[in-house]
Amino acid sequence: MRPGDELRPLEIPVTRTLIVAGAVASRDYQDVHHDPEAARAKGSPDVFMNILTTNGLVGRYITDHFGPTAVLRRVAIRLGAPNHPGDTMVLRGTVEEVDGDTAVVRVTGENGIGRHVTGTVTVTVPRRAPVPPGGAA
Repeated sequence: MRPGDELRPLEIPVTRTLIVAGAVASRDYQDVHHDPEAARAKGSPDVFMNILTTNGLVGRYITDHFGPTAVLRRVAIRLGAPNHPGDTMVLRGTVEEVDGDTAVVRVTGENGIGRHVTGTVTVTVPRRAPVPPGGAA
């Protein structure tokens, strides 16, 4: 990993089930995350994704790219345009800094109405220990 490396984009279909399941899993029972009528009454066209679900998807994006040994050290995100059912969020990342086994990755997520998420993720990817000659892997 080197500064400037770009991660492969990840398309995430934003379904009503994803929004509701993410809210329930994170114990966010705000009605705007599961009740379309309540969301409309509060000025939204439909239910929308909560920040904890977005945070989890950003973490998944990074660990999917760097592999099962990757350790998230810091995730700092900010939300923008809401994710509504029927849209697709596309996550993109660029390595900004590298210090040994640790990198800072700039992450953005776009949907059909704009930028849903921006932020940085600090991730450590432990190097594999070299296998001695004749040793087991």
